[in-house]
Amino acid sequence: MAEITAVSPLAPAGFPVLPEIGGVEFSAVAAGVKYQGRKDVTLIRLCKGTTLAGVFTRSATRSAPVRDCQAKIGLDSAAGAAIIVNSGNANAFTGRNGEEATRIVTSAVAACLDLPESRVFSSSTGVIGEPLPHERITAKLKEARAALSPSAIRDAAEGIRTTDTFPKGAGAEVEIDGKRIRIAGIAKGSGMIAPDMATMLVYIFTDARIARPLLQDMLAELTNLTFNNITVDSDTSTSDTLLLGATGVSGVDITTPTGPFRDALHGVMLDLAHQVVRDGEGATKFVEVAVTGAETDSDARTHALSIANSPLVKTAVAGEDPNWGRVVMAIGKSGATADRDRLTIRFGDILVAENGWVSPEYREEDGAAYMRNPELEIGVDLGLGSGEATVWTCDLTHGYISINADYRS
Repeated sequence: MAEITAVSPLAPAGFPVLPEIGGVEFSAVAAGVKYQGRKDVTLIRLCKGTTLAGVFTRSATRSAPVRDCQAKIGLDSAAGAAIIVNSGNANAFTGRNGEEATRIVTSAVAACLDLPESRVFSSSTGVIGEPLPHERITAKLKEARAALSPSAIRDAAEGIRTTDTFPKGAGAEVEIDGKRIRIAGIAKGSGMIAPDMATMLVYIFTDARIARPLLQDMLAELTNLTFNNITVDSDTSTSDTLLLGATGVSGVDITTPTGPFRDALHGVMLDLAHQVVRDGEGATKFVEVAVTGAETDSDARTHALSIANSPLVKTAVAGEDPNWGRVVMAIGKSGATADRDRLTIRFGDILVAENGWVSPEYREEDGAAYMRNPELEIGVDLGLGSGEATVWTCDLTHGYISINADYRS
């Protein structure tokens, strides 16, 4: 596979300065799992008392590490925990060999860090269907342990990349009752992005103290508002994993599902989700699709995803063509309720169509000028009810084809 060197034109100016999270340490090493000369294994150690929550792909062909994490995530323990991630090989569709490779890796991490194996969570991302060279990972564990540092979160973000053109991080600090709580997270994602109750690979940490049931409920709710509303190419990965760890080191208890902490966590998750879209393979445009006036929120989301996933809409965006007819097509094919004669379409603030026909105020040159922007909004009102949903996507360019045509070569 050709190495990707050009950074997405939609990338942030740089990796953010993230708050250090008490009780969490990071490292990343080069193990040569697939890539040469770059960090490809990330190790994260969490202190005793950490609670963990997770959401995962619903893919019927999900990977061995995902299945292992799902079996462990509900187990309560006062012991510390660890997360081990490799890039370059998904350890998916590898049968019993994949399960054994996962067990070997998690057992080795448990022994290296003096943890119960039930508290070691692993993720693998990359090529599907190839045996995981687990010995390359286990051979580097002592090096990874020696490099653990609370300030090495950027290294961790680098170590989980595959076709990503930049490492992704986001953080927040919030004050509750005069005490400060910190949140920091990293993400991996660029292609095969259409999450289903999870996301690409995302790891978020806070020093708040939160009971596991509340942490799990909060994570599931916010995932549905963020990562489950992004799409690059409509394909759901076999490896999607999102883990959230709360170390409790701040001494601040979160006991309710609403409030400043929940809002700050939502902001971090939405930031990371948007960064994944901005790094969509070959992306040159960041697109928000907002649907209002649907009969239900579910219908609105169905329409929004139909627009966001349409190759014809996405290629029109790439070509800076204000082809609103393709939006009409995507609404019509979605399967959710729509009425042609109540439909309104906008590009940003430009009224394009209303009442089942192009608006008499619309000028093609205005639409074409708007489409030249790197960030676009497609607004649709169905005129049927109060249902609404917002989805984020990117355009579809020849760059996406080139990256994926060459992915295994």
